[in-house]
Amino acid sequence: MKHILIAAWAAITLQACTSKANDKKPEPATEVIPVRLMPTGTDSSRTEVSVSGLIAAQNDARLSFKIGGLIESINVQEGDRVRTGQLLASLKPTEIAAQVQQAQLAVEKAQRDFERAQNLYKDSVATLEQLQNARTGLDIARQGLQQAQFNKRYANIYAPADGIIGKKIGNVGELVGPGAPVLLLNAVSSSQKWVLRASLADHEWAAVQEGAKASVTVDAFPGETFTGLLSQKAPLADAASGSFTVEIQVNFGSKQPATGMFGKARIGAGTMTTAVSIPYEALLEANGSEGFVFVTADRKTVKRVPVIISRITPERVYLSKGLEGYPYVVTSGSPYLKDGSLISVQQ
Repeated sequence: MKHILIAAWAAITLQACTSKANDKKPEPATEVIPVRLMPTGTDSSRTEVSVSGLIAAQNDARLSFKIGGLIESINVQEGDRVRTGQLLASLKPTEIAAQVQQAQLAVEKAQRDFERAQNLYKDSVATLEQLQNARTGLDIARQGLQQAQFNKRYANIYAPADGIIGKKIGNVGELVGPGAPVLLLNAVSSSQKWVLRASLADHEWAAVQEGAKASVTVDAFPGETFTGLLSQKAPLADAASGSFTVEIQVNFGSKQPATGMFGKARIGAGTMTTAVSIPYEALLEANGSEGFVFVTADRKTVKRVPVIISRITPERVYLSKGLEGYPYVVTSGSPYLKDGSLISVQQ
């Protein structure tokens, strides 16, 4: 019986030891993640200012009548191309013709009065003052006729330049006042170009100069890049937005844009900047001018460090701060890394 109890106790002890041994989990092997590295270094490049805006004709003309009246005809529609000197719109001529006739009659009367005063003066019946007053009346009447004829000439609207009718504001039969816009003309010819109008912040406006080259893309022409030239910088800020308007003269070549198309441009600035450039793939969790990258000094472990983004181009990301003291940055394999991960460098 004693031997049986000893055997049973030994079996229970062996089972307990075996169970504890089975409960102990093996420690996992540390994972080594393959990555690609790029040496960090500084690049010197010319600063670029990125802007967006709308395409417009370089000169927009708001065409109107000099005098008021009823619109008799408008000979164009929105989008029509017009040539210099083409008749675009006319007022009903009845009223202005009557004014010209009245002025003509006034001249004829003043002429008769002057001749009568001249004859009377010769006969010593009229005084010199009366003769001079008659001459003055004749001059005034002639000036009135000239004014009426001038107004009659500008009761019609003629195209001041080659261009495109951007908007028709008035319609036939409407009563318009002097100077009220009737048509909007986008002047486009060999001497009048298409421009991209955009707004810049203070520091951007100060960084660019008139004559700077620009590259322009327009959503209406995907995949194409047009050359441009910064032709104008507004010297005053817009009162509402506080931004400065600039015009980029765009060479569209054989393409025919339209007023109001959306475009983007990159303007070359006059200053050179030095910054660390990295590929897009190396940048993590970018938010505005801040982001993160993985770096390594020993090519065995990585560290996650914050960086400051100075600018982004279609090819590279430029950093102004964050990589000081780190000779390598991770360009491939970053999604699988964490701070302190072991790495193996791939060629």
